[in-house]
Amino acid sequence: MNQTYSLEHLVPYIRQHSKFYSKHLEHLPSKGITLKDLPLTDVSDYWTGSNDLSHWPVLTGNVDDALVFKTGGSTSQGKLAVYSYEEWQTLVSTFGNSLSSQLNNGDRVANLFFSGDLYASFLFIHDSLAHVGRSICEFPFTGDVELDVLADAIARHRINVLAGVPAQLLQFSAYLAQHGRVLCGVETLLYGGESLFAPQLAILGEVFPCARIASIGYASVDAGLIGASDRDCALGEHRVFEPQTLLEIVDEYTGEVIEECDRTGLLVLTNLTRRLMPLLRYPVGDRACWREPAATPMRKFALKGRSAHSQRIRVGVLSLFTEEIHEIVQRAAHSEQWQLLIEQVGHKDLLSVKWVPEPQLQSVEPARRALREALLAHYPAIDDLSREGLLELRVLACTTTDLKLHPRSGKQLRVLDLRVYDAPPLELV
Repeated sequence: MNQTYSLEHLVPYIRQHSKFYSKHLEHLPSKGITLKDLPLTDVSDYWTGSNDLSHWPVLTGNVDDALVFKTGGSTSQGKLAVYSYEEWQTLVSTFGNSLSSQLNNGDRVANLFFSGDLYASFLFIHDSLAHVGRSICEFPFTGDVELDVLADAIARHRINVLAGVPAQLLQFSAYLAQHGRVLCGVETLLYGGESLFAPQLAILGEVFPCARIASIGYASVDAGLIGASDRDCALGEHRVFEPQTLLEIVDEYTGEVIEECDRTGLLVLTNLTRRLMPLLRYPVGDRACWREPAATPMRKFALKGRSAHSQRIRVGVLSLFTEEIHEIVQRAAHSEQWQLLIEQVGHKDLLSVKWVPEPQLQSVEPARRALREALLAHYPAIDDLSREGLLELRVLACTTTDLKLHPRSGKQLRVLDLRVYDAPPLELV
């Protein structure tokens, strides 16, 4: 049974059974609480202790009849996220039902998402495809399939839909281009896990000339359902899952709830289907703006990059954590002042770590080299992506005045996501 709770019934349960939320909401009255009364969840506090599920204060019960995943699966430090089996079925059935709009009867779908090490994406898409309201056939390759094997299988089995992360689809495109192959039989590319940018469309179009490109939907293992993908959504646009979630866009510094269209703020989610690991006004780490007026059913919103204070930053298949980078900069470069810049040149992501060296250093090169080596040791996937031509890492010494501040608050920004998220609308078919 797909259980969706009202906020009025969910909040008292969470306050009673979650030590974290009991303390977080202790200043509120026992009854009559509305969404606007709830404070934003501090993400750093929320995840404290999550690696010990027996004592994690967020949880409302024992992790017995449940599924356990790792969020941020590309690092060894990923936090654990849990779903009861009933909650997982609600998640995949709802997402699968929304995915029906992107598929047709008779589609043959290659699932190219990643699995292993408690990573959820492959299993999530696999289980969701089982709930699609279309007659389809799934080919569960995973993201580790050899590219030559995949190319031959697509032709042999008449696979016409590819579903995967943008980095994997771009890597496959590069392989096809190198071998002079064009797959005209692929009609749909569904991407997820990371944004796809306008310069990458041309790259995909060269080897998939007949393919329509769309988001598979917007979800994360920690937050669950966030946004549904429909045929009228441009790249980066999604619709609110109703009634399973309450989605807000708030000013990142004042906390003001934004209702007008095209004003960017922090995306905040309240999940009405999860009680074991509850989420009340939880910042998902992305910035967004509304595309349709308030009170529009399944209101459309557009992603606008990662929040400047996001705990996790996705770059392709790579997950970076700001607290980890801070510790590395402290240890390797003996500095508290740093900033992460994410840019894009063609199909390649450009990742720049800027830091302020100690003033007494006669030469910054040894510290720069040590910092670079420490980052690569902690995030070995950076080397892999660099060899594949998908990522370039730069470690740059700078002055304090080179670090960007928020124009209104004057606070230093940890993350500057300079990728262009506005993309041309997709043609509907």
